[in-house]
Amino acid sequence: MQSLLTDPAAHQTILFFVSIIAGAIGSALGLGGGIVIIPTLTLIFKVDIRYAVGASIVAVIATSSSAAATYVKDHMCNIRVAMLLEVATTVGAITGALMAPYIPAQYLYALFTTVLLYSSISMWNGRKQDLGGNPVATDPLASRLSLNSSYFDKALGRVVSYQVTQVKLGFALMLGAGVLSALLGIGSGALKVPAMDRAMRLPIKVSTATSNFMIGVTAAASAGLYFMRGDILPELAAPTALGVFVGSFFGTRFLAKAPSHWIRTLFVVVLTFIAIQMGMKALGY
Repeated sequence: MQSLLTDPAAHQTILFFVSIIAGAIGSALGLGGGIVIIPTLTLIFKVDIRYAVGASIVAVIATSSSAAATYVKDHMCNIRVAMLLEVATTVGAITGALMAPYIPAQYLYALFTTVLLYSSISMWNGRKQDLGGNPVATDPLASRLSLNSSYFDKALGRVVSYQVTQVKLGFALMLGAGVLSALLGIGSGALKVPAMDRAMRLPIKVSTATSNFMIGVTAAASAGLYFMRGDILPELAAPTALGVFVGSFFGTRFLAKAPSHWIRTLFVVVLTFIAIQMGMKALGY
C-alpha cells in the first residue's frame, strides 16, 4: 500500500479515471470491470492482491447496481434466466471454494485458458445468430419456466423476440463457471456470457445485460466476508466504486445503441486478452 499512500490524492484521481474505463467495459460486456481494476491496482499501484480483489468486488456491485437498473428497465435483462442460473453459480462457487486447497493453481489456469479460447472461437462463429440466422429449437422447460422474452433493440429500431433453449446445458455450464470463479478468484462473467449466448441462444445483448445482473448478486453475497476480513479499504474502494458507477453510464448506452456484432467482436477481443493472461500464469509468468 506504500505506493498508493505516498501521494493519495493523485493516485486516487488516476484510479477514478481508470475505473471509469473499467465500468464502461464491464457494463457493456457483462464482466464487471475486474479485468481492468485488478491488474491496475496490482501492477501499477503495487497493491496487495487481497485488497485489489476487495476493491474489485465493490466495483462489481457498483457496476451491476447502475447497469442492471437500466437493463431491467429496457427489458434487456432476463430476470427469470438470471435467477435460475444464479442458483447454479452459487452452488458451483461453494464447490469450488471447497476444492481450492487440493488443486494446483497452474492446472487451473491452463484449464481456464483452454475454456476461454474455445469460448472465443465459439462466440466468433456465432455471428449468424446476431443476424437471426440461427433457428432455435423449442425447449419445453424454458416454456414451463416462462424464460422466453423480448426486448427493444435501439440499433435495429424494432422489438426482438427470442426463445431460450438447452436450459439444462446452460445450468450445467453455470455450475462450472461458479467452480472456476471460486477456484481462481475471478468474476465468472467471462464464462456466463458465452454460456448464455452459445448454449442457451440468448441474444448477445441479453446475455451481457443478464450477466451484469447476476455478477452483482454474486458479488454482494461475498462482499460481507471480504469486509469482515479487512480486505476492503475505503481509500481504494471509494474512487473505484465512484469511477465504475460513472463508467457504467456510458457502457449501458453503448450496449443499447451499438449493433450486436460490435458487442460480439469486442467481447471476443477481451476474452482472448483474458485467455492470454491466464495462459501466461499457467506457464509461470
